[in-house]
Amino acid sequence: MSPREILEQLQTLDMQNPGAWPRWVHISACVLLAVLIIGGGVYFLIEPQYEQLGQEKQKEVTLRQEFEGKQQKVAALDAYKAQLEEMQHSFGDMLRQLPSKAEVANLLNDISQVRIASSLQEELFQPQGDVPRDFYVEMPNRIVVTGGYHQLGDFVSGVAALPRIVVIDEIEIKPAERKGVLRMSALAKTYRYQDDGSAPAPRQAGGGK
Repeated sequence: MSPREILEQLQTLDMQNPGAWPRWVHISACVLLAVLIIGGGVYFLIEPQYEQLGQEKQKEVTLRQEFEGKQQKVAALDAYKAQLEEMQHSFGDMLRQLPSKAEVANLLNDISQVRIASSLQEELFQPQGDVPRDFYVEMPNRIVVTGGYHQLGDFVSGVAALPRIVVIDEIEIKPAERKGVLRMSALAKTYRYQDDGSAPAPRQAGGGK
């Protein structure tokens, strides 16, 4: 049957009387109906399943990435523990640089010896009272010395070279009454470890030369 004849038959079909349609039209209609039913089933039933499957796959990728990240953290846990032990060891070494309560007097005497070696004149050496911290005690000492510019530099360098930790802070240098002489006021902060496990009582302020 030629395409023209097929078209002519389709134009003459009685839509009110499908029983009179030719056999090939019945077969074509059934095939078309089956295609529509299958297509509708795919769109309304299978397509949502595909979308849900895609979402589940994306969740799987996300969960896999999270698992791999946590697995890497677990694998590095031993390294973190070793690093923490090393930090604790280094921290212990730093604590040992702080003088004990019995060594404080010697440390203050060392600062005075550095002043004498730098040929400076002392006008004031006055403890300001202890300041308790978490695991150590800060002991600021107000000092006022006079001398030449290079002598002051030698003093600061000598204090910095002491084996124990001493910080020179709040430095103020002004000309003294004598010509060519400078007066330096500073706060020498020393520290001691709280080896007795308790907060220390404040030190009584006093001067000395």
